[in-house]
Amino acid sequence: MTGNRQASWAFADAFVAEDDALIRARARAHAAGLRPVSPGTGAALRLLAAAGDAKSVVEIGTGTGVSGIHLLRGMRADGVLTTVDTEPDRLQLAREAYREAGFAANRSRVIPGRALDVLPRLTDGGYDLVFCDADRLEYVDYLDEALRLLRPGGLVCFEGAFARGRALDAAHQDPESVRLRELMRAVRDSPRLAPVLLPTDDGLLCAVRRK
Repeated sequence: MTGNRQASWAFADAFVAEDDALIRARARAHAAGLRPVSPGTGAALRLLAAAGDAKSVVEIGTGTGVSGIHLLRGMRADGVLTTVDTEPDRLQLAREAYREAGFAANRSRVIPGRALDVLPRLTDGGYDLVFCDADRLEYVDYLDEALRLLRPGGLVCFEGAFARGRALDAAHQDPESVRLRELMRAVRDSPRLAPVLLPTDDGLLCAVRRK
């Protein structure tokens, strides 16, 4: 990659500045050993939620609330974010982050548990956007659930599609890279989806569920 392209990507990633609430949530993520979405990815999520006039969003992998804040800021004022994580302490940190960002408690629904146990209990066709940032080995399974959960015209997004470049190189045969390549093929080739792979940070794979 040329230096100019690296500089351009760095500029784009930092184009939308983050406020104190996001900075604090990001610091908590780093302290917990987590890797939150980049500022550019967060801005993309906010834009996508706003463009879709999203009222109901599912987030798989809460972290400390960084991506949730971005999603909530893009959603309608009466929208509700349903966020799922296996770690109750992360959910508590996310609640704190949402409060610090100025969101009322009824704007989010936090659910502890494994995503593949929780998602089947959610309403078919009841969501505008599904954002996945959890176990990459389960991403293909999340796709199946997202297709059920999304309304026609709804959007599914997967963070980390590049796997720091490993998923783009067939020489890497580790389970995560192989699974991510399966996901990319499934999304690209599905007649039910209109896909795009955005080069934000570690890759944001998105697709609209066709009507």
